[in-house]
Amino acid sequence: MVEVKDGKKILTTPISAEDLKGIKIGDIIYLNGSMTTCRDVAHRRLVEEGRELPVDVRNNAIFHAGPIIRPLENDKFQMVSVGPTTSMRMEKFEYEFVKETGVRVIIGKGGMKENTERACKDFGAIHCVFPAGNAVVAATEVEEIVRAEWRDLGMPETLWNCRVKEFGPLIVSIDPEGNNFFEQQKVEYNKRKDEQIEKISAQVGFIK
Repeated sequence: MVEVKDGKKILTTPISAEDLKGIKIGDIIYLNGSMTTCRDVAHRRLVEEGRELPVDVRNNAIFHAGPIIRPLENDKFQMVSVGPTTSMRMEKFEYEFVKETGVRVIIGKGGMKENTERACKDFGAIHCVFPAGNAVVAATEVEEIVRAEWRDLGMPETLWNCRVKEFGPLIVSIDPEGNNFFEQQKVEYNKRKDEQIEKISAQVGFIK
């Protein structure tokens, strides 16, 4: 489901491809519902080892993040800090990951490239960026840690399945059409850079 509340565009899991149709690169959205932290080793286990994720992320969200967790009583946990890790490390796995899991929203830091662009276009998903440097703020938007799976991987790589409320802001960097905000900005940046170099060169051409 997608709704606008107090000026915020909010996606609530489970999310369908139809829910994502109006979302474009550069949009700012927020997430309610199910989100699971999922980093390098979990991607490798699924893609390279063929192991099924013990958490169902179909029509839900994953977060490229390695959180700091405080253990509580009765096998409960509290989120202390959860900042994004660099999404590009998961780039080589992401097409197969999205294909196999049916995840709809991928959240991380920085851009991704062709594999993720194809995955978003082929399977109806988006990649979003959570602003770096706000890990403690992000933790306050986690209402509950519901499950912890693959604990043998250690705290950063464990699959922490969370219930979140208005998790964000999330900046859409790849939309369901496969448009890539970071790559488009690179083209625009290089165009402006070349124009400025040409102007400066004309002004200082007398310098030998």
